[in-house]
Amino acid sequence: MNTQDPKKETKTKITERRRFLTIMAQSIGLSALGGIVWTGYVEEAKSAPLVLRPPAALPEKDFLRTCIKCGQCAEACPYDTLIMAKPGDDVPMGTPYFIPRDVPCYMCEDIPCVPVCPTEALDQKSVTTVKNGKPELDINKARMGLAIIDHESCIAYWGIQCDACYRACPLLKEALTIEFLRNERTGKHAKLVPVVHADYCTGCGLCEHACVTEKPAIFVLPREVAMGKPGDYYVKGWNKKDQERIKQRDLSKIRTKTERSEKKPQDYLNSDEELFQ
Repeated sequence: MNTQDPKKETKTKITERRRFLTIMAQSIGLSALGGIVWTGYVEEAKSAPLVLRPPAALPEKDFLRTCIKCGQCAEACPYDTLIMAKPGDDVPMGTPYFIPRDVPCYMCEDIPCVPVCPTEALDQKSVTTVKNGKPELDINKARMGLAIIDHESCIAYWGIQCDACYRACPLLKEALTIEFLRNERTGKHAKLVPVVHADYCTGCGLCEHACVTEKPAIFVLPREVAMGKPGDYYVKGWNKKDQERIKQRDLSKIRTKTERSEKKPQDYLNSDEELFQ
C-alpha cells in the first residue's frame, strides 16, 4: 500500500554543476543587457550637441556631471516646457530639455524651475541680479541658446511683410529688432527684416514657436554651436572690458617674432628677383 501524500511533489535535485551553469548564464545575460543600455546612453550623449537645457543650466559637460535626473525642474514648470529625456530621444536619458517649436520657455519672472534644483545643475546665481541691495531672479539673464535666422527661407527677407517672430520676442527691440533693407528685386520698396542680437537673446524660443513658415526660418541653437569664437588674440580696442581680458593673459607664451621679422625688409623683399630675369 502506497502511503506517500499525493499532494507532495518530488523536487528535482539541483546539482552543483547545474547551479554553476545557471549562474553563469544569468551573469552573461545581465552583462549583455548592461552593455546594451550603456551603449545606448553613450550614443545618446554623443548625439545631443543641439539639445536646449533649462534656464541657468551649467555648460553641458558640467550639467551632465551635476544633474541627478530628479525631474523637479520639469515638475515645477507651469507650461510643461521641460521634457525628461526618454530612450530614443537622442538626449542623455533622464535629463531635462525643451523643444521650442513645440513648447518654448515662457520666461517666468520667478523662474520656478531653477530654485528647486537640488544640485545647482541649474545655477541660480547666473540668473540673479542685485537690486537695492537684495538679490532678485532675472530671467532676462538666461542664456539657453541663441536664435538664428535662415535668410533664404525667411519670408521677410523675400520682401513679404512678416514680423511674427519680432512680436513674439519678450525682449522687444533688444533681442530682436526690425531693420530696413532695400528690395533689390523691385528697386522701389524696402524689406523689413528681423535681426537677432546675441547680447540680449535668451534662447527662449518664442520666436521659433511663432514663425509662420512650415519649417521655422528662425530657430534656437545652443550658444556654443551658434556662435563663432574669434580667439584670445583679437581685442575690441574700444571696449574697456575686453581690454582687461587681454591684460589677464600670459603674454610670455605668445610668439610674435619669426626669422623673417629679425631681418631688414631689403634683405628679403627682393630675394626672388632672379625669377624675373
